[in-house]
Amino acid sequence: MSFRVKVFLSITATVVVAVWIVAAVVSTLVTRSFERRDGERTAALVSQFRREFDRRGAEVARRIDAIANSEAIQRMAVNLGGSEPDANRYFDQAQALAREQSLNFLDLVGPDGRIISSAEWPARFGYQESWLTEQANWKSAGTFLKREDLADGSALGLITVRTLKAGERTLYIAGGLELDKDFLDSLPSVEAMRVQLVRNFEPLPPPESLGSKLTAALVEAVRKQPREVTRTGTQASITALPLLGRDQQLLAILLVESSRAELASLKNYIQGTAWTVGGGGVLLGLMLSLWTASRVTRPLRELTASVREVAGGNWNARATVESSDEVGQLARNFNQMTQQLAEQRDRMIQAERVAAWRELARRLAHELKNPLFPLQLTVENLQRARDASPEQFDEVFRESTTTLLAELDNLKTIIGRFSDFAKMPAPHLEPVDLNQTARDVVKLFDAQIHAPGRPPVEVRFDTQDNLATVRADPDQIRRALRNLILNALDAMPNGGTLAIRTESLNGAGQGKVALEISDTGEGLTPEECERLFTPYYTTKQHGTGLGLAIVQSVVSDHKGTITVHSQPGKGTTFRIELNA
Repeated sequence: MSFRVKVFLSITATVVVAVWIVAAVVSTLVTRSFERRDGERTAALVSQFRREFDRRGAEVARRIDAIANSEAIQRMAVNLGGSEPDANRYFDQAQALAREQSLNFLDLVGPDGRIISSAEWPARFGYQESWLTEQANWKSAGTFLKREDLADGSALGLITVRTLKAGERTLYIAGGLELDKDFLDSLPSVEAMRVQLVRNFEPLPPPESLGSKLTAALVEAVRKQPREVTRTGTQASITALPLLGRDQQLLAILLVESSRAELASLKNYIQGTAWTVGGGGVLLGLMLSLWTASRVTRPLRELTASVREVAGGNWNARATVESSDEVGQLARNFNQMTQQLAEQRDRMIQAERVAAWRELARRLAHELKNPLFPLQLTVENLQRARDASPEQFDEVFRESTTTLLAELDNLKTIIGRFSDFAKMPAPHLEPVDLNQTARDVVKLFDAQIHAPGRPPVEVRFDTQDNLATVRADPDQIRRALRNLILNALDAMPNGGTLAIRTESLNGAGQGKVALEISDTGEGLTPEECERLFTPYYTTKQHGTGLGLAIVQSVVSDHKGTITVHSQPGKGTTFRIELNA
């Protein structure tokens, strides 16, 4: 993932997350505020209903008291208390009194509990109302709800009962007002709120007439367990208030519904605004990422290009410093670092050149000193022989010239080795089978391996079939393998195992090919492994120290790598990796 994409995603995510957090917080606060206000309005409306209920109850009590204290009822009580009471003459008395006091219900009931006169249903004359005789002190009962039977159905009444003594007898006066839609309409109107009354003695209306399935479910819940319940839906919040009768029987349910349409609209507006601002945040993130990329990534790309140049060998590459911020400071530090590296490289090159010339002079002096000493002794012997015994000079001359020629050949060999190392030719590449090449080189050492009196050396081949060929110079590869095998044999003076292994690293026919030459000799220390490929360094008593340097030069010219793994007493392994 590029830096530009990371900047874009980080800025966009920050803006979008911030917008949605704000939107969520605002939506939550608005919802809580709305619910708090809705609860307050519902509580106020319920409180108003109860106040109106109490006011109507007090009004009903006042009117019933007025009827009980009226002259007509007093005369009626006196007549009914006589020896020969006649209740038929008062058949229509309740209707007149109800009209006079604006009551919806009024029943005049005799001492035996039978209706003498009924305003709401005159035909009920003589019907038994035994519930009136069950309580002695009706004035303490106050006003209560009661189901009233009518000729065309039933109604819910707010009823008050008063008694009037007529001698030893009691006259019952029960009347009140109907609790209906007109009563609900008298309550103060509140915006977005609706009040309805569901009577429990009637079949439950269908959900559509109640307003919603939530309302119907709420009514059913209150019917099962009469208590105040509030439930909140997506469209409305509904509070159900049970209305109980004198005997705690559920007679009706008051439903107070508060619409949540305003809240839903407000939430939609907040979400729409959040989407709009979030979309703007994405565009803002895109623009800021482009601007940031142009301000930050361009210098970084230039710095990266300079780093690649330095990695490619251009130590004089410098980054352009265009700002004083962290990127500019990074570019300045990079330039300072490359300058210091270039200076250190120059110093190291000079030091290596001096060291190499010194080492070359030391090795030449060492290698040439050995054959020069016998030459000097031979010449001195010739001089002494000529001076001391001329008659034996010819024999001494023949022996001395033989020694001189042998030492001169030794000098030529030494000079030839140094010359070969100095002028390694460029490889002539062609397909080479490393399996076959390794076997051919090993055959060259058959005589040395099986020489009489030499401790046995076992040769093991662990070569991979169908090994990919490599592009290499066959002569130089053979020369490198000869040096490695010769070193392995020299490392096993007491015999051992010479192992040669090949493998394809990335599958047959492609990638790289590895070749390993291992011995079970004395091994090398870590310090010796580090200096092993240094020219003129050798661990042998006799040798120029150029063999492994030549091997490394050959492998390097073929764009390959060579490594050594060794432990004292556990042998040594040389591993060459070449491109297939």
